[in-house]
Amino acid sequence: MSTIIDLLKSLLSLSLGDFIRRTFGTSPGIELLIDIGGVVILSTFCLLIVIFLIWLERKLIARMQDRIGPNRVGGRYGALQTVADVVKLLSKEIIHPSGADWISYNAAPILTVIAALLVWAVMPFAPGVIGVDLNIGVFYVMAISSASVMVLLLAGWGSNNKYALLGAFRAVAQMVSYEVPMILALLVPVILARTMSTDGIIAAQSIPFLLFAPVSALIFYISSLAETGRTPFDLLEAESEIVAGFHIEYGGMKFGMFFLAEFVNTLFWSGMFATLYLGGYRFFGLENWVSADGYPYGRMIGLIVFFIKTFSVYFVYVWIRGTLPRVRVDQILNYNWKFLVPLSLVLIFFVALIDKLIPAGTGPAARMSIHLALNLLLAFLTLEVLRRRGRQFRESLSGGDGPGGREALFPDDDHGHGSDAHEAPAHDDHGDMPLGSREPIAVPIH
Repeated sequence: MSTIIDLLKSLLSLSLGDFIRRTFGTSPGIELLIDIGGVVILSTFCLLIVIFLIWLERKLIARMQDRIGPNRVGGRYGALQTVADVVKLLSKEIIHPSGADWISYNAAPILTVIAALLVWAVMPFAPGVIGVDLNIGVFYVMAISSASVMVLLLAGWGSNNKYALLGAFRAVAQMVSYEVPMILALLVPVILARTMSTDGIIAAQSIPFLLFAPVSALIFYISSLAETGRTPFDLLEAESEIVAGFHIEYGGMKFGMFFLAEFVNTLFWSGMFATLYLGGYRFFGLENWVSADGYPYGRMIGLIVFFIKTFSVYFVYVWIRGTLPRVRVDQILNYNWKFLVPLSLVLIFFVALIDKLIPAGTGPAARMSIHLALNLLLAFLTLEVLRRRGRQFRESLSGGDGPGGREALFPDDDHGHGSDAHEAPAHDDHGDMPLGSREPIAVPIH
């Protein structure tokens, strides 16, 4: 009876491994079984949580767009709608396109799920609840996420379809490009925590790093949107342009694997954002509570806090998907290389410089105030530069010197002087052209 009680206590305290060691010893075989059990539990959780995430996203977007969402299968709330979708995907016929490379075509869906699961190995869910606490955990995450890009290229090339190949090229162009500002943004919490261990970064956040470096958090969040191919960066699967992109030739559960990997990756980056900028599982020290009988019940508190933060970030992903439209591929790349990358470089330079100049004995609050002031100043200067550039761009389009380009709209106005200052000229040599002095733009027909 006492063994069963200890087992239940170990489950509540997330210390099942310690219970197994106390009961069966610490031989290499037992340690191997504990490791295998941890992998199975984590992988099963990541795969099953997708069923809930799809239902949650459908319901949230439906409410945002004044719709009902799933409401038939599984009762009033449509709770089993996603389960029915999974059954449908599993029962569909497996089709292999003629001319496709068999190995590449069939390996890509499996590899993309493997890559989506591997990154969870360094995710700290609670104190002591982590797959492996690597001292280069952040580097490990970026290495695995970079490898997943090549899996998409493998899927597009192996399908022997022009639309799939075009979608794969877009995937490489977009995801590889946005890895640059993401890595630069990741270096900011690494510099502040002075470690690349994900658990070490959480331990260093007596004050969440979101208050230290909000600009870095914003850059990281935008880059993670592009990394996961979520709206407005969903050019990888632009149905109206390239017929679903790199996975156009996949059906049934092979397509379901790509769909599954997208949701697993989105949840992971939500958890990574909570880890890097929101303190992870930390909650005023309650996550370290140990009872009198030695069981760390605070781990359960930390786990709950971690998932509350993670799903809060995930809600913003869904919010953006339900509100923003898709942007063009040239806008995506211009925004990255001409804005995010320069801003990230400037940010990391000044963060590293200021953090080096701060005296060693400075308290966390004072250190946070200095970095926050730097971020706010950089954000203000960035907005001012964008405002000036936007004004210059509007003036160049209107052909005028003033803020609204009035000289081009009313060339005979003489800058507002005279009794007819606010009236349009009686004659217009340019017909119905709204900008007067501009020539019509010839759009080539393809």
